[in-house]
Amino acid sequence: MQTLGAAALWYLVATVIAMMPSRDHHWRAAKALILTGLPILAAVFWQNGPWVGLLVLAGGMSVLRWPLVFLVRWLRGQSGG
Repeated sequence: MQTLGAAALWYLVATVIAMMPSRDHHWRAAKALILTGLPILAAVFWQNGPWVGLLVLAGGMSVLRWPLVFLVRWLRGQSGG
């Protein structure tokens, strides 16, 4: 249950960051959110199982959708497709 609280706090912080103005379009904050979110996500998977972990992953992907879009574009460019 503690990991779900940490995930909820992560979402709250991400929401507050999104409301603030930023000169670099929040890329620094996105990097920090990714670095802090990955261990939280791993702990959620470990303690609560894969289904809850997948729900938290989907929520994180919705918050960080632009880094995900750029990652997919980069991977497509690397594969030649």
